[in-house]
Amino acid sequence: MEAPTTPRARKAVMWTREDCRRLEAMGMLPERWELVQGEIVSKMGTNRPHAMIAKRFDVWLSGVFPTSHILPACSIDVAPEDNPTSEPEPDITVLNQPADRLAGNPQPADIVLPVEISNTTIDHDLGPKANLYARAGIAEYWVVDLNARLIHQHRDPRHHGHASVRAFAGTEALSPLAKPEAVLTAQQLLD
Repeated sequence: MEAPTTPRARKAVMWTREDCRRLEAMGMLPERWELVQGEIVSKMGTNRPHAMIAKRFDVWLSGVFPTSHILPACSIDVAPEDNPTSEPEPDITVLNQPADRLAGNPQPADIVLPVEISNTTIDHDLGPKANLYARAGIAEYWVVDLNARLIHQHRDPRHHGHASVRAFAGTEALSPLAKPEAVLTAQQLLD
């Protein structure tokens, strides 16, 4: 069976976080899910290439940021107007403080860099999720595109998206805004 190219979603109505908590309590949601713009999106099981790149990326990030600032697969908050119908879960989130200091979901002001590792959800990750992060004012967002072997870097958030979106391939060097001295290439991560 061929893998779907977009995440599976149930969209009969505009779901809210409150709806999702009730559905989850009743056992009516998939084991892993996220809420993005009113859609309940099933977070498909992680396949081996996704898991390998996520681990490799986590190792690189741990050499750049304190490990206590790195959260794998954790829900975050976005802009106040989007929070009722969105609770995205990046594959990796880098924070500006230790994760154990937070009382709840990381807030946009706590987030240095959300990262998605994408092999079946690229349109979702580059579209609705990128727009949520831009509206929240999150300064930078990366999407690792396993199929195209690219790293998409989003910067300069605006209300309707990021003003700067660039794809890095091969040996082109990119660095996080928060640590410009740390250099990564798509080849280094994906080979």
